[in-house]
Amino acid sequence: MTKKNYPNPVKLIKYYELINFNLIYNNKAINRYKKDNFEISSNKAENLEILKKSIQNIKNCDLKNNATNMVFSDGNPKSKIMLIGEAPGSNEDQEGLPFVGRAGVLLDKMLASINLDRKSVYISNVVNYRPPENRRPTEEEINRYLPFLKKHIQIINPKILILLGSSAMSAILGNEDVISKVRGKWIERNFGKSKISVIVTFHPAFLMRQPAQKKMAWIDLKMIRDKKTNLKI
Repeated sequence: MTKKNYPNPVKLIKYYELINFNLIYNNKAINRYKKDNFEISSNKAENLEILKKSIQNIKNCDLKNNATNMVFSDGNPKSKIMLIGEAPGSNEDQEGLPFVGRAGVLLDKMLASINLDRKSVYISNVVNYRPPENRRPTEEEINRYLPFLKKHIQIINPKILILLGSSAMSAILGNEDVISKVRGKWIERNFGKSKISVIVTFHPAFLMRQPAQKKMAWIDLKMIRDKKTNLKI
């Protein structure tokens, strides 16, 4: 009778540890959004990665061709509060994150005034690449990136959407009125299957140029604070 030689179980365990067996054969999608312990579902992480790659694969775009980095987002993808700015500036272009320059410092102060910070909100822009000389994105550029932005909103699925400045207002609301007539009002909009409360306020860069308008922005911030409380966010 032939004696069978079974593998040494201790050696097998060491071997599987060596080749990282659990990682190779794990059915769960890799979650690349673990920054600051923001654990999100595999489905949301996968959809954000797909969206990011779709933007990176845009063809024949002067914004993309002249930029250093794509600026996708910052903050907590689990948040129910999403902010949308206009476009990356030079600092954002270098670091690949939205609102990291002087306007970002003011935005952080605005958020702090209503007990929010970057760990409790999610931030993106209308366009994901810096326009040359920090100019405003053109209507054509906004329309090119708008489908990606709307998809971004659907993936995050916030309860509150804050539009910072006229470019974000026009892109999402299609409103031709001046921002001073639209800001400070709650507007309900459907994104996919979700109804989201939208509010427009001034962009921090504008407030640095027109500090007298900060009192109006404070009214908007208090409205956001109250809405956050009412929605139990």
